[in-house]
Amino acid sequence: MTMKFKLRSLLVAAAAIGCLFGQVAQAATTLKMATDSGTKGSPAGNALKKWADLIEQKSKGDIKVKVFYQNELGGQQEVFDLHVAGDVQLMLNWPMTSYDKRIGVIYTPYMTTSWEEALKAYSPGGWVNNLLGGIYKDIGLKFFGPWPEGFNGVATRGKYALTIPDAKDIKVRTMTVFPAPQTMQALGYQTAAIDWGEVYTAMQTGVVDGEAGNVIFWDYEYFRDIVNTYVRTKHFFMTGILSMNHKAWDKLTPEQQKVISEASLEIMNEQFKAAREQDEFYVKKATEAGIKYIEPTKEQLATLGKAARDNVWPLMEKEIGADIVNTIRRNASPL
Repeated sequence: MTMKFKLRSLLVAAAAIGCLFGQVAQAATTLKMATDSGTKGSPAGNALKKWADLIEQKSKGDIKVKVFYQNELGGQQEVFDLHVAGDVQLMLNWPMTSYDKRIGVIYTPYMTTSWEEALKAYSPGGWVNNLLGGIYKDIGLKFFGPWPEGFNGVATRGKYALTIPDAKDIKVRTMTVFPAPQTMQALGYQTAAIDWGEVYTAMQTGVVDGEAGNVIFWDYEYFRDIVNTYVRTKHFFMTGILSMNHKAWDKLTPEQQKVISEASLEIMNEQFKAAREQDEFYVKKATEAGIKYIEPTKEQLATLGKAARDNVWPLMEKEIGADIVNTIRRNASPL
């Protein structure tokens, strides 16, 4: 074999190896994305799918996203556990407080009382947004921002309450996170903390008279055959959170990080514009389905808000710290 032929063979082999490594380097990054609340075709499910599609489109196929909807990977706590562990890299979540009770700031009762104040507080640069960003980072998650739904209420069958004394004989399901049960107890209700996946059975069998954790969409979509009244108590402004496991984030290239950040911002901004209109649409759908929709008067809401603040905010101060609660006190909406 001549020296010239040997050299040519070596160059061909080197080119082949370089091509192989180039293919490996160019292989798409695959990420898992999930939500703990929202089936395929629901507003949250649609947002999840669009978020995934935007990431794939903006990355020109460099990032592939596998989407999992409500209950496909387990209940709320199980999916959030997977997210913190890094097995689910991206998530639209309604955060659980098991890792850091400070996450409960998102469930502070009567922190805001109008759409305008809530959207300002939760938007990028807003005071609630800033609080949540630091807390998420401490539990290993990259905080992109909120996915707002609106003010929640109490859906019941057979009886309802507009005052604290009227609520004493009504037992409602609350979320399993602090301070959801404590808030409803301050408003006069009996409570049972029940995971989302078990709510329908609990209501159907009479374990509870209703549920007190959601904007009207969820009660219309899942419970319209068993509830007949929805009272917009406004005790929480409900919002999901767009986030990513921080270790997974750190493994991405700067270009990939930019793609995911831009896609997240687009989804968030779209929901900020759509949330109020979406909520009003489901109020109409619920009333058409026979659910009585009630908004308490300004005076009634002020009474409820004062009771929740007086009873729950001191508990929150002990659980999540005086600094955070004092920030809430300085910025909260007037009742």
